Amino acid sequence: MRVNWRGVIPAITTPFREDMSVDTELMARHARWQVEAGSVGIVPFGSLGEGATVSFDEKMAAIERLVEELDGLAPVIPAVSALSTTDAVEFTRAAERAGASGFMVLPPYVYSSDWREMRSHVTAVLEATQLPCMLYNNPLAYVTDFEPQQIAELHERYPHMNAVKESSADVRRVTWIRALLGDSVDILVGVDDVIVEAAAAGARGWIAGLVNAFPEESVRLFDLAVAGRADDAFELYRWFLPLLRLDVGTKFVQKIKLAQEIMGWGSERVRGPRLILTGEEREETVQTVERALAQRRNPGVAA
Repeated sequence: MRVNWRGVIPAITTPFREDMSVDTELMARHARWQVEAGSVGIVPFGSLGEGATVSFDEKMAAIERLVEELDGLAPVIPAVSALSTTDAVEFTRAAERAGASGFMVLPPYVYSSDWREMRSHVTAVLEATQLPCMLYNNPLAYVTDFEPQQIAELHERYPHMNAVKESSADVRRVTWIRALLGDSVDILVGVDDVIVEAAAAGARGWIAGLVNAFPEESVRLFDLAVAGRADDAFELYRWFLPLLRLDVGTKFVQKIKLAQEIMGWGSERVRGPRLILTGEEREETVQTVERALAQRRNPGVAA
């Protein structure tokens, strides 16, 4: 299915049953709910999807089920994240056979080095597929920082790498990439609480986190921001920001999954080394969601 980078694309969480196996049926229903609310694609097994703790076979089974569920509705765009370049290439080829429509390409887990080595890793993935690819730049989480001129170099050699998920939280990167590449590469935001600012700078997509619990509000906020309706966007943003800030910090997975559970989608279960929230940290997260719900407007959007 054709990939449209311009819109809200959930970085979908991975639901676990009580025995900690992946609940592919719930994952499929959850994905469909978000697409029916206006999301334009689904990214499974990124950081929020706990990709590092899900096996190859589990990922393939889930990708196949997502493709089946979203057939004709939205593309499935798995995250390519691995310890080794060989594993990343093997996953990319297998996921394409399983029906993936594109890929979000991460630097290798754990190992981070200079541009020569990181370029070699990403190049190997890009040469393994001709499907549309989005480079994921998140120096805060992965240390590796793909600078705009390096992104331009990759795009010139591999035109099917036609999008960037920019998660440095530096909005100046959006304008820098645009100045180098114009509209040939779509820029997507990867940090929830900078979406309005980044859209004003020219970002046209959002790999979103809180969309897993609040899809209608996420799509509405994005649409207002890219339409330049600053006052309306800020009214909704002001309500949404405490929730969006759950996406920031080491325990963002636990916090977003807890918000989902409160909203009736799955449970807060996570795989180790993560543990569910406890004590004051959990109570603060619950209170953040409950305060937002108390102030939520009908019919589910705040603007």
